[in-house]
Parts: sequence; structure tokens; C-alpha cells
Amino acid sequence: MANRGRATFAKRQKEIARQERAREKATKRVQLKETKVKIDRHGLPIDPDIADIVPGPQPLPYDLLDEDEPEPKP
Repeated sequence: MANRGRATFAKRQKEIARQERAREKATKRVQLKETKVKIDRHGLPIDPDIADIVPGPQPLPYDLLDEDEPEPKP
């Protein structure tokens, strides 16, 4: 029965290590949130994420244009 005590001790050490990693991750998340650069999107006239998007049908890729052209007849 000597193994029971050792297994419990190892399990407890593992749980302590897991809790410590979780604490480190939580502090890292807080630090990243504090140091993150804030972008003022409300002050911009146009949303930069969709500034270059054109609505409607999009132009065909160059590869398809070459294949669809009929061959010139002599």
C-alpha cells in the first residue's frame, strides 16, 4: 500500500503545477490587454477593413481570360 501515498503526492504536485500555469496565463492575458494598441475606428471616415472592396461581379483571373478567348481565324 505504499504506492497509494506516492500517487496522491504526484497527483497533487501535478495539480499545483497546472494551477501555476493557469495563473501565469491569466497574468499574461492581462498584460497583453493593457499593452495592446487601441485603434480608433470611429474617427476614420472609411472602415479600413473594407476600404478596397468593390461590390458587384469581380473581374476574372488572368488565367481564365487566356483560355476563353477564341483562336483567331486566318
